[in-house]
Amino acid sequence: MDAKVAKKNLNWAELGFQYLRTDFRFSACHVDGEWQAGSLVEDENISVHEGAPALHYAQQCFEGMKAQTAEDGRILLFRPDLNSERMNQAASRLLMPEVPREMFIAAVEETVRANYAWIPPYGSGASLYIRPMLIGVGENLGLKPARSFEFRVFVSPVGPYYKEAGLAVISLAVSGMDRAAPNGTGSYKVGANYAGGLLATRKAQELGASEALYLDAAEGRFIDEAGSANIVIALKDGSLVTPASNAILPSITRRSLMTIASDKLGMSTADRPVELRTEFEDFQEMGACGTAAVLSPVGRIWFDDAWHNVNDDGQTVGPVMQQLYDTLIGIQKGELDDSFGWLHEVDI
Repeated sequence: MDAKVAKKNLNWAELGFQYLRTDFRFSACHVDGEWQAGSLVEDENISVHEGAPALHYAQQCFEGMKAQTAEDGRILLFRPDLNSERMNQAASRLLMPEVPREMFIAAVEETVRANYAWIPPYGSGASLYIRPMLIGVGENLGLKPARSFEFRVFVSPVGPYYKEAGLAVISLAVSGMDRAAPNGTGSYKVGANYAGGLLATRKAQELGASEALYLDAAEGRFIDEAGSANIVIALKDGSLVTPASNAILPSITRRSLMTIASDKLGMSTADRPVELRTEFEDFQEMGACGTAAVLSPVGRIWFDDAWHNVNDDGQTVGPVMQQLYDTLIGIQKGELDDSFGWLHEVDI
């Protein structure tokens, strides 16, 4: 591609986190037991049969990724191999065909490359959000797997997930609803998990929170995750912990933050059950993390009919979350040395 392709005339710094149609998306179909050659298409609409299992039985999964522009103009992806791996885990759980890793990475690269004009420039505070998805399509009526599938990748330039740009403090409200059962699909990135959480998020926002916080479905004692993000907690003993549960989505961002804390910040880290009420007094800082949210410090939590500040005023960004955020973002944007080998450059 000609590197001189002009960028779109957008106010990049004012972008929110919503869909903005770009020029191309990748589409490939799985028919009669094999993947057909995919290609770029211009139509953003998907035509599916009214009996498609994706519509009736939620036979679909998706991923969330971002492309960043480095200061030297390189276009960088962050650990796309793990997105491929996670999508295939979800596909297997829902009886869908796995998307070969080579196909997944190539499709993402091709879609990013074709939409180069939509990739926000370095320093804009925005990024190109990438949404790979896999859905069960074709004629169907009974509760059974689809006979054909579509793999699609589309992109959209976005700003911060929450309204405030950069490292902004948010609040969470413990939900009385369960996100996922211990042996259900909570650890897979499938659409049904999110549809079930829409009401919990609305109720949390009615309380003045940014998002819902779920506790374990079995006892309602241990932290699982927020509606759209995993949780990391800096304790007063200097360690960083993240809740362990087989109902939690395995966040790539969380996994990376825990590695940064251990290898870069020299912190003791642990994945273990975290009981909210008995351990809250030991919380020094708390953060919600994910591809969309990146890392958002949590200033206060609503539980037991009252707000509880994580730090003194419920509004301060603590030093641990600041260091974690700065290091993660620095690596993702190519500003810091990628000693972990996490970056994947898209050849433009």
